[in-house]
Amino acid sequence: MEEEAQFHVLAVDDSLLDRKLIERLLKNSSYHVTTVDSGSKALEFLGFHEDDQRNSNPPSVSSHHNQEMEVNLIITDYCMPGMTGYDLLKKIKESSSLKDIPVVIMSSENVPSRINRCLEEGAEEFFLKPVQISDMKRLQPHLLKGKYKDQQQPPSPPPQQQQPSNKRKAMEEGLTGSLSPERTRPRLSGLTVV
Repeated sequence: MEEEAQFHVLAVDDSLLDRKLIERLLKNSSYHVTTVDSGSKALEFLGFHEDDQRNSNPPSVSSHHNQEMEVNLIITDYCMPGMTGYDLLKKIKESSSLKDIPVVIMSSENVPSRINRCLEEGAEEFFLKPVQISDMKRLQPHLLKGKYKDQQQPPSPPPQQQQPSNKRKAMEEGLTGSLSPERTRPRLSGLTVV
């Protein structure tokens, strides 16, 4: 739990109710959360400027405690007045300093073309509202990706005993003569051509 508490999520939604819900879910999952009500406020919070494409310094933002805190993930509503979640996603992915921050889009409308467009533009996930606690578990790999982007790789899990490869397993099965019926091929001899 201590490691998860280090993750900082920026939640963007114009609906106060949805912002409170996502904030509660994220805090229950031990994430530090900052909420804003628009895409433009999210960009302001991230320190984005129109000339940001030329700036290669990674952004850092100040929290309420005057401590610099990196944003590890952005979760944003798709439908917002002014700048949509899709517009915000595009701005982030076009920025040299923000492009590595994982972005998750959420919407109450299940529109496949919209979902595909967001994923093609670089969104990590597309959640349907209301967001559930199970969705929070799906954020972890994206948070890790954002957290360790400056390092070469995330920490490796301890080595485990490897399972035999499928080829090796098939050879072992073949040697023992215990091929299952669905793995055997039908014989082609005895066929007549009509």
